[in-house]
Amino acid sequence: MATTKQVKDLQEAVICSICLDYFNDPVILKCGHNFCRVCITQYCKDSKISPFYSCPQCREWFRKGEFHPNWQLRNVVDIAKKIPEPRGKKACEKHVELLKLFCEVDQTPICLVCRESRSHKEHSVVPIEEAALDYQVIISHFCIWNATQEITSMRVTKQLQTEKQIIVSEFQQLRQFLVEQERLLLAQLEKLNQEIEKRRDEYVAKLSEEIKEGEK
Repeated sequence: MATTKQVKDLQEAVICSICLDYFNDPVILKCGHNFCRVCITQYCKDSKISPFYSCPQCREWFRKGEFHPNWQLRNVVDIAKKIPEPRGKKACEKHVELLKLFCEVDQTPICLVCRESRSHKEHSVVPIEEAALDYQVIISHFCIWNATQEITSMRVTKQLQTEKQIIVSEFQQLRQFLVEQERLLLAQLEKLNQEIEKRRDEYVAKLSEEIKEGEK
């Protein structure tokens, strides 16, 4: 059964952490967090760091525009906005009567007076408690989807960290290899230079000896 807490949890889960309102045209960052497109775009504009920005929730870096529409979340937001409060605790703004019914045609909670009005008289209505039950599966699916998103985000983050460590390690090994190669080549050049100087000295000495012999 969908309790008041479950409905409240679902509605809070579709609130943007920047504007604190229902997601409007939600987009998802590579870290898995969602924001209104306008909110995250303005956030990037207001940021003093560019072209990289940190996620307002987890601080993971992303580039401007590096986010994608979250169509599934948008559908969940639309559903969350229509979920009636269980037990008819809210009052009708027009008739100041408890919202005890749910109009299935207009997808909105109504009171007993609304039921008899021309706007809803021909519409199919159910008790608001039953309407809340109808959303139980939707809530369950969303909770599973939300948990899956979190797990996926954690896995992706862990995978990125692992790949980053591998790349850093490979570059360190390459750097060490280049340093060793540089040391080896310099040693070989120094040895070759010493050999050239030795042969030059031997040639000069031999030439001098031949000149002395010729003068005799």
